[in-house]
Amino acid sequence: MAKLIQMMDRSSGVLRNPKNRLLKEIIRHKYFYILLAPVVIYFAVFAYAPMYGAVLAFKDFNYAKGIMGSPWNNFENFRAVLGNPDFIGAFRNTVLISLGRLVIEFPVPIILALLLNEISKSKLKRIFQTVFTFPHFISWVVLSGIIIGIFSDQGLWNQLLVTFGLEKKSVLTDPNSFTAMIFLSSIWKEAGWSSILYLATIASINPELYEAASIDGANRFQQMKAITWPVVKTTAAILLILAVGNLMNGGFDQIFNLYNPIVYSHVDIIDTFVYRSAFLDSTGFGFSTTVGVLKSVINFAFLFGANYIVKVVWKEEGL
Repeated sequence: MAKLIQMMDRSSGVLRNPKNRLLKEIIRHKYFYILLAPVVIYFAVFAYAPMYGAVLAFKDFNYAKGIMGSPWNNFENFRAVLGNPDFIGAFRNTVLISLGRLVIEFPVPIILALLLNEISKSKLKRIFQTVFTFPHFISWVVLSGIIIGIFSDQGLWNQLLVTFGLEKKSVLTDPNSFTAMIFLSSIWKEAGWSSILYLATIASINPELYEAASIDGANRFQQMKAITWPVVKTTAAILLILAVGNLMNGGFDQIFNLYNPIVYSHVDIIDTFVYRSAFLDSTGFGFSTTVGVLKSVINFAFLFGANYIVKVVWKEEGL
């Protein structure tokens, strides 16, 4: 009898073991973990494993000794980066351009989604959605070639100006015009695609709410303000946090394919600066890795700051 009681205590102890309960839950939901595995493997290989290379920011890299065998440099790379005037200029341009994207570009998909939702005819609505979404599938390599072909010195735009007796305007070499073109081309390309999330959110609203509001005498604008916007606001808050957390990226594909040395001082961002410093200026991998580490730390701070503001000011859940 004593042995039986002892065996029962041992078995109950096994069941109460958190590790065993976790294993049991994993086996129970094994198909969900199988579906999740490719995503976990992807981020492990392409997001977390490369973080090993961040050690280069703290070392005087020697090809013969490798990453771990290279000597520590007592933060020399950080002093070199922070004392580099080109990096300071790229940092300033990145912040200004990214803030411009938040102020100018971020609200456009929300406004577009709200306007598309007001179209009553479903066929016409689908046509507009297709027209606005299609540019997303054009790569910046192709689109930049089109833009350069239109706005170059001998491009279509300047040829039209000459035809009407006006002076040529160099859009690609004037910093102000080039910056405006960056924002406008990005809106044209991505606004339709970005509005899909907001349209999906709006589609989840119960139509009876609009009917009840209409019976109570609310017009379309009042319905949008009282019913549509409170639902869209939650999605906008999450996307705003992610956009702020991505603030220091600036849009490498777009700017790299469009810019030229004449406008470097105004549109050269951190990512393009890293590219040139690593592959063109031969400053070394330690220098470029240090720039990447600084950018990641700043993005991390922006992400948590935006999340805090959304929770406190907007009274939303955040991330």
